[in-house]
Amino acid sequence: MGKLIKSIYTDGACSGNPGPGGWGTVVYFADGSVYEMGGADRQTTNNRMEIQAAIAALDYLVKTEQSEPLGLYTDSEYVKNGITKWIKGWKQKGWKTSTGKPVLNQELWEVLDQLNQQASRQVKLDWRYVKGHSGDVGNDRCDEIARAFSLGRAPKLQQTVEIASTTTNISVSKEIQSTQTIEFPQEIVAPDAEPESAMVNPSSLPNSETLDSDLPREVRVFQLRNMVETLHMADEIAAKGYLITSSELADLMDVNASAVTSRGDNWVWRNWIVSRVRREGNQILWQLERVD
Repeated sequence: MGKLIKSIYTDGACSGNPGPGGWGTVVYFADGSVYEMGGADRQTTNNRMEIQAAIAALDYLVKTEQSEPLGLYTDSEYVKNGITKWIKGWKQKGWKTSTGKPVLNQELWEVLDQLNQQASRQVKLDWRYVKGHSGDVGNDRCDEIARAFSLGRAPKLQQTVEIASTTTNISVSKEIQSTQTIEFPQEIVAPDAEPESAMVNPSSLPNSETLDSDLPREVRVFQLRNMVETLHMADEIAAKGYLITSSELADLMDVNASAVTSRGDNWVWRNWIVSRVRREGNQILWQLERVD
């Protein structure tokens, strides 16, 4: 066994969703050394890049044969919840959603699941969510690598530890270590441009949407009806693939606009994954993807 791994960070990025994408993975060792990986894809989605970064992390980990516990950090609730919660239901349904539709990114999830099972037999692996753009050094570095690749640039990667070549059967990205402008490799599978479907345990609504048990029943029922209307509206937005602005999303969630923009590019609200798609003028456009 080689050096002891302390933690691993992963992140994905996409210039447009779908669009050119990149991923970054950083392995931190107990002695202070690091091993950085990254890659690019010509036409992909942010979610695919997030999964690809996690695949690279686990592929590296299983080759080390480390047995000491470690944390794997991602700023994608989609990835963390997918591999720790939703994937069991997906497999039980034959990789179908509750509506009978195929789970998007299935081929990547299958690779990640296989590697996660291998890693879990080898080491106690703790999947951890870290808020993006929050000043976390590991997350910020992964984001820097992923964004550079998504923009067609290959950053200089620190690779102070040797590793065997990757043997994963499915790889939508390749590692590039030059500092020159890169040409994107071809995608093996067509990118997913439609909303993602999955199983989820809904998170709590903001406080303003919580029903107050001290209020009269008639008022609570009225609030409940309004909440259901809001959820139906969010479902329609997701089903139609509509893009909405930060202020519109804030109105939908009944929160301040700053509470939307401060949460990063990809996060979970109730039954939906909320993803930042692009900026138009001074407006940020968001997409809702139903997880059910």
